[in-house]
Amino acid sequence: MNYFPQLPVRQYADIRSEVKSGDILLCSGNYMFSKLIRKATNSCWSHVACVLRLDAVDRVMVLESIEGKGVRMTPLSEYVTNFEGTGRSYDGRLALARHSEFGQKATTDGLRQMAQFAIDRLACPYDEEEIGRITARIVASFLGFDRREIQRDQEYICSEYVYECFWILGIEVPYDKRGFIAPADFVRDERVELLWEMTGK
Repeated sequence: MNYFPQLPVRQYADIRSEVKSGDILLCSGNYMFSKLIRKATNSCWSHVACVLRLDAVDRVMVLESIEGKGVRMTPLSEYVTNFEGTGRSYDGRLALARHSEFGQKATTDGLRQMAQFAIDRLACPYDEEEIGRITARIVASFLGFDRREIQRDQEYICSEYVYECFWILGIEVPYDKRGFIAPADFVRDERVELLWEMTGK
């Protein structure tokens, strides 16, 4: 899907109470790095993150790994009001999606394990080398080589981090056949339903 899908457009303030832990934030960014990811994966999606509700403190948080900073947790509201402290919304389009198996897998115990895994990895570095490996796999696929090796470590690109969070619950999002996981692969999973395009106004 190399075009942004037609989705109901909802303001974040209106859907905040409907957003659930495990919901998937998908971004179609206009930043330079975002455009490179979109082009390399032939999709409109440049970033993926996972939502975690912290109702005890009335917060809806985003768990993500971003270039230059690594794994972090930030309020979902900042994507539509004050992204990266700019006083503006995220430069691009945002969508929320939901995996059909998350609700049944995310028992109290399962959700706690996933949250512990996700939070324990805060500040883990962004996997700059994986970007190079993905580029090599894409080039290799054009040349007819099949490279499917998957390497796991304590460094994450955005899609690896969300993949690992879901994997803790026993939910496996299919990797690209070229041996990497990208934001677009979450949308390609038939068990993932796109819900809304999210805006701040």
